[in-house]
Amino acid sequence: MSDDRMRGDKLLCEVFKSSRMEEMYLYVDKREGLTRVPEPLLERFGKPLPAMTLILSPEKRMGRAQAADVMAAIREKGFYLQMPPAKEEYLLDLYRTPTEARY
Repeated sequence: MSDDRMRGDKLLCEVFKSSRMEEMYLYVDKREGLTRVPEPLLERFGKPLPAMTLILSPEKRMGRAQAADVMAAIREKGFYLQMPPAKEEYLLDLYRTPTEARY
């Protein structure tokens, strides 16, 4: 996008949470909304539920991502998708190993 506001060191960002998957978030430029998010992604994401609006800058501290990476993805693709954190290995064992019935 050639908008000078997109090249600055700050970005007004809107964050949506997924109605289908816990801890999945979609970050977009507030002025553009969801217009640049591909339709197949929106179908899998479910109904986007507004979570928050924030001002991103490269030095902003974020929980699971680098703000500069989020800003770059929004500028290039129109969105940044934050996936849920990976499950702990010991929790995955519950899904891999069938439970034995005990009598």
